[in-house]
Amino acid sequence: MLREDEVDDPNDMERAASGLIRLTCLAILAGAATGFVAAIFRIVLGLGDRWVAEAAARARDLDHGLAILMAVVAAMLGLAVWAVVRFSPETAGSGIPHVEKVIEGTAIAGGLRLLVVKFVGGALAMSGGLALGREGPSVQMGASLAHLTARTFRISWADQRILIAACAGAGLTAAFSAPIAGAVFVLEELVRRFETRLAICALMASAAAITVTGQIIGAGPELPADLVAQTASFAHPFFVLFGLVAGIFALVYNRLLIFAMDAMERIPLSPVLRAAAIGLGVGALIWSAPHIVGPGDNLVRSAMHGDEALHWLPLLLVFRLGFSVLSYAVGTPGGIFAPLLVLGAELGLLFGLGLAQVMPEEMHDPRTFAVAGMAAVFTGVVRAPLTGIVIVTEMTGTTALLLPIMVSCACAMLVATIARNRPIYDVLRERSGSRVQERGAAAPRN
Repeated sequence: MLREDEVDDPNDMERAASGLIRLTCLAILAGAATGFVAAIFRIVLGLGDRWVAEAAARARDLDHGLAILMAVVAAMLGLAVWAVVRFSPETAGSGIPHVEKVIEGTAIAGGLRLLVVKFVGGALAMSGGLALGREGPSVQMGASLAHLTARTFRISWADQRILIAACAGAGLTAAFSAPIAGAVFVLEELVRRFETRLAICALMASAAAITVTGQIIGAGPELPADLVAQTASFAHPFFVLFGLVAGIFALVYNRLLIFAMDAMERIPLSPVLRAAAIGLGVGALIWSAPHIVGPGDNLVRSAMHGDEALHWLPLLLVFRLGFSVLSYAVGTPGGIFAPLLVLGAELGLLFGLGLAQVMPEEMHDPRTFAVAGMAAVFTGVVRAPLTGIVIVTEMTGTTALLLPIMVSCACAMLVATIARNRPIYDVLRERSGSRVQERGAAAPRN
């Protein structure tokens, strides 16, 4: 098929231009819808965060408060997994691997049912204390809204593919208030090549999404620059070392995530009962330490402020690492972006504080490593360095730490490449494909 700039016939050029304008308008429409749904989703998750804190406080005042809280959380997680298994299995986990398969043409895009299950299931899981992120549901819901738009306006599969990818990026944009990162994510991760029509639609869909989201929940960066020290030396050699550490940490994360998913499947219980059983433990955690469960936005902000003590950080980092992979293995809707940002910020702050103890004269502010860590760990796990760099830069609202972030991401990517640490979404996509084949092979034959 010829690109628009390769068309010579005037009539063909006019049709191509008209088609691109129509597709761009649909991208704006679907992007705005994605921004609206993602904004409501963020509001619901914010209410869920408050519920966790209030539920823990109120449960302590009841005679059987702990048992009640554990039962409620178990019911929430069990219900989330039941909805996934019963109505929309493709909503389990992040959803990004499913979107990639849809764009490749190897999976069927979900419609309204997927949208509802992803929204409700994700809200139940994250409000129930699991360490999951809002970006996976937002990306998959954006793709679902694009599919519904494409079906309504009866566009071709080629244009539908572009619209789905563009609105998936708009979902990421709305999840983190990072419009450029959404478009970069589409090109770097979802399609992995540059396409003119797709780039235009991705940018416009992200612009529409961030406009709507900003009107509902407010505009501005997620982690404003006043939380970040601006005095880091851009030539600091320790960012090279830290990037290597982040790459090794990412390797460990990927291995643990797959191990946790395999181990979960070997438990001789149904998915719903497994989720409910884990919910009992999460309920106990909410009772005892509500601030360390859930998506972890508060932990990122704490790391950005440098509030965590050095002696406490290693325990918190190890706990969140294990809790994050366990949360994903449960099988509820929920992403890994936000948990990775938490782990990266904690790893970075731990590295910076430790370095300050050993070489105080070399350090300006340990918190600079927390910023670099968010991007570096993400890069090592997903192997999408441009997305990692851009999303953290947009979330902090400053380019002052751009060079340390770039160096850390490059070194993390180097480790991941040498160690053959495959991109986690590639692994998850292959796992989901093998599960579909196994279910098909096990199905009764007529």
